[in-house]
Amino acid sequence: MVRFDILTLFPNMFSSPLNESILKRAQQKGLVEIKVHDLRDFSSDKHHTADDYPYGGGRGMVMKPELIIKGIEKVTSPIEGSRVILMTPQGKRFDHAYALKLSWLSQIVIICGRYEGVDERVRKYVDDEISIGDYILSGGELAAMVLLDTVTRLIPGVLGNPGSPEDESFSNRLLEYPQYTRPRKYRGLEVPEVLLSGNHGEIKRWRRMQSLKRTLERRPDLLEQIDLSDEDLSLLSEMRKESDPSK
Repeated sequence: MVRFDILTLFPNMFSSPLNESILKRAQQKGLVEIKVHDLRDFSSDKHHTADDYPYGGGRGMVMKPELIIKGIEKVTSPIEGSRVILMTPQGKRFDHAYALKLSWLSQIVIICGRYEGVDERVRKYVDDEISIGDYILSGGELAAMVLLDTVTRLIPGVLGNPGSPEDESFSNRLLEYPQYTRPRKYRGLEVPEVLLSGNHGEIKRWRRMQSLKRTLERRPDLLEQIDLSDEDLSLLSEMRKESDPSK
């Protein structure tokens, strides 16, 4: 079981997501435990102040260090396998490989930043700083939900089909192949004949080819990060020639 402890100034933002779909079922199965903690509970003054003006001047407010550090110390388990993560646009880009590593931990503590960010001293108590993309959100709560959902579905037993995560986009650095279901024909658009053939070898080859094609068209940078077979390289060469006959 993986335990998630989320430190946030807005705990109610998590009420609905944690009670729907995969996150709800994962908790019911006892595969994950998710605790949401209000950071203001760790504040030391009677007004539960969470932020203050930055030293040296500047726009906005900065989250105070004591409530975050106290929160980390309160919820983090002393056993091996815990990781403290700060959600921040300054962090490393979140990806499938990192999510997979997290799915094998015993505890993940997630800090949701707000305002102009956290007091720099908080970083001494953090293991990783993670960003979900090159844009700014109002706070780390939505980013934390993305991390929470991504990691949870990778935990063995969470998904009904144990092979599902292996077939999805980014699991092998390729984008997922096109998917079809009934009806066979809809508004003049038909399911590719190969998927109806029953020939599993041909279906596997078609899916691999479509994954390569989709990745080449949409995320060619991913192709530089994986080991491609001779057949993959041959298929990509043909695709490039089709898109640009001069090559």
